[in-house]
Amino acid sequence: MPQQKDIVKIAIQMPGAYPQLIQLDQKKPLSAVIKEVCDGWNLPGPENYALQYADGVQTYITESGCCAEDLYKGIQSSDSGVRCDSLKELAGVSTDVTFAQEFISRDGHLLLVKIVEDSNESNVIMTHTLTAFMELMDHGIVSWENLSSVFIKKIAGFVNTKPTDVSIQQVSLDILESMVLSSHSLFLQVKHEVTMEKLIAHLQVTNQQIQTKAMALLMALLQTEMFAFLNKKNLRQYIYKNIIHSSGLVQDEMAHYLYVLQSVTLNHLEPRMRTPLDCYSQEQRDILHGLRQAAFETESENSLSHERRRSLCAKEFKKLGFSNNSNPGQDLVRTPPGLLAMDTMFYFANRYPDAYSRFVLENSSREDKHECPFARSSIQLTLILCEILRIGETPSETGSDYHPIFFSQDRLLEELFCVCIQLLNKTWKEMRATQEDFGKVGSQIQGNTHFEVTITRLDTINSLPESILN
Repeated sequence: MPQQKDIVKIAIQMPGAYPQLIQLDQKKPLSAVIKEVCDGWNLPGPENYALQYADGVQTYITESGCCAEDLYKGIQSSDSGVRCDSLKELAGVSTDVTFAQEFISRDGHLLLVKIVEDSNESNVIMTHTLTAFMELMDHGIVSWENLSSVFIKKIAGFVNTKPTDVSIQQVSLDILESMVLSSHSLFLQVKHEVTMEKLIAHLQVTNQQIQTKAMALLMALLQTEMFAFLNKKNLRQYIYKNIIHSSGLVQDEMAHYLYVLQSVTLNHLEPRMRTPLDCYSQEQRDILHGLRQAAFETESENSLSHERRRSLCAKEFKKLGFSNNSNPGQDLVRTPPGLLAMDTMFYFANRYPDAYSRFVLENSSREDKHECPFARSSIQLTLILCEILRIGETPSETGSDYHPIFFSQDRLLEELFCVCIQLLNKTWKEMRATQEDFGKVGSQIQGNTHFEVTITRLDTINSLPESILN
């Protein structure tokens, strides 16, 4: 005999008991079904039990309309105990989208907004209220942009003020992150309301959950226009000291945020890496001549004739290691590394002038064909470092491979270059390499797994071993 369409067979299990296979009459009240299941296991108090899906999203099975109505009334009760219990239950069942639709259709979410705006409840009730609100909003049934400025100020206030309850701060940080990511107008409001100094201070606490939620909000803000501001606030040193070198292990979620922050920051170098040198740019030509003059300190150059000066420049650019010594800008037309190679050379010459002069003069005075070409080596090394640091690559949604050394340096690429170019020179001398060996030396570095692994695992520039290029 065929089954009725409203009756289905389902398996019900409970820890410590044999599973039941029952015929579920879908027209029966849920409470009656639960009572029958409890009777089958001789369990008293069926009102204390609920059915939950075992597979997929493990939400509770509810009679959404009745449950939503009961909780809607419960959170408005004059009895604070009833309000607390109702909000606690609401926070749990709001993960169910069917229930969320029923509750929101009664404007239940607006009751939660009012509780926050009034701020007359205890910390426990406020935590349940905020948690329930976040769960309801996660379904995307209503827009974040419908929230009042009073509500936003209250949530920001929970983050800015000294915490009386850590749970309130955690969920408040979650809510603010969702606001920032939902629209530009909310981003501007959050940016105006949240004290950045306080947000960065959350990275210095010992509570890893607060650190992670604060980092998530910072990353949401960083996707827009906050890099310059945060650099002034020494964000990296706080992360380096209070997160990477804290007593606890960096958790997966935090590792992902550090990876994204690192990737997005380094990718600010991509435009320079993709831009070739413009031989008609006076500024760029002046930088190249600045490299030459810093190395050779040519005296009374202006008194020379045009041809004599041109000949002298070509000779000195050759000593600097440019392949096209009559027009050195041509060496920097290839992209990558493009203008980034000029930037690293210029940084080295200005930041470490003694080391720069020593490198150039030591090699330009050799006559045994063993000189290490500074410019060619710099261009190749910059390219290799760009590849190791993944400059220009879009951050992965699941990536977590951050480099501790990134958070210890403000100018990581440039500082790495300054150390590695000197170690390259040392390696060149030890190999007694010649100009003909340039490709061989470059390939040795580029294919050196030890070189890449060492750099990405370094803690500070000073810990870079001299054997890194070997």
